[in-house]
Amino acid sequence: MIQLSPHMRVFLFVEPVDFRNGIDGLAGLCRSRLRQDPMSGAVFLFINRRRNGLKLLVYDGHGFWLCHKRLSEGKIKF
Repeated sequence: MIQLSPHMRVFLFVEPVDFRNGIDGLAGLCRSRLRQDPMSGAVFLFINRRRNGLKLLVYDGHGFWLCHKRLSEGKIKF
């Protein structure tokens, strides 16, 4: 289970990413593009090109969680 708390930092990667990327590819984007440590415990959110999918990457101290949500209707707006 992912424990979210009020003091956690959340980073939204606003450019669409290739959802074929897994943990290593998304962690690399955190380092290279956001200049953040993916093992810091922060939550990293990524969207796909069609804006109907969202991936969440977070390190919990023991390993990475990678969650994927695809909307059945509509688009992600922010």
